[in-house]
Amino acid sequence: MVEQGSGQKPSGKLTRQQKGKIGEEEACRWLVNQGYSILQRNWRCRSGEVDIIAVREDLLIFVEVRSRSSNSGFGTPQESVDQRKMQQVRSTAGVYIQMSGEHTRQIRFDVIAVMMNHFGKIMSINHLENAF
Repeated sequence: MVEQGSGQKPSGKLTRQQKGKIGEEEACRWLVNQGYSILQRNWRCRSGEVDIIAVREDLLIFVEVRSRSSNSGFGTPQESVDQRKMQQVRSTAGVYIQMSGEHTRQIRFDVIAVMMNHFGKIMSINHLENAF
């Protein structure tokens, strides 16, 4: 029996929002395990949102996380990052740099693609450095 307001569908499948949250959690865990430090999660301003802002050595990395179910039929998660989204992340990164004073670091834009089944079990994580 599913509790009222739990956000989970009666079939036990996760909602799109739940899958996104799981994907971001797994992306952060993966980055930390690879030696990155997470500065911000879901950083927002008027121009948009950046899922993860991380640092590694002298790099400031803006990460877009995309999650998909393994048989969603809509292609790979990374294929869903279109020109509009790239521009939005770049613009939002510019605002972050201005507000944080992080002018001395080089920047990079990455995509982390998380594939999972309908119940949230992680099937794969693909980190694309310098994705755009």
